[in-house]
Amino acid sequence: MMSDSPNANAKWSKYTIEGDELVRAETCPTCGPGVFLGRHSDRKTCGKCGHTVKNE
Repeated sequence: MMSDSPNANAKWSKYTIEGDELVRAETCPTCGPGVFLGRHSDRKTCGKCGHTVKNE
């Protein structure tokens, strides 16, 4: 069953801390900063504009 509210932990999965640096997940080159690419097994996709990058 799906919840009516967004997943509160989802936004924290886009950031990691390595040493003293904050590392952000890959953003969409078309939409700009703040719009992240979704990670799939064979590609990365923007949910807003549909931009897709295939993994090699």
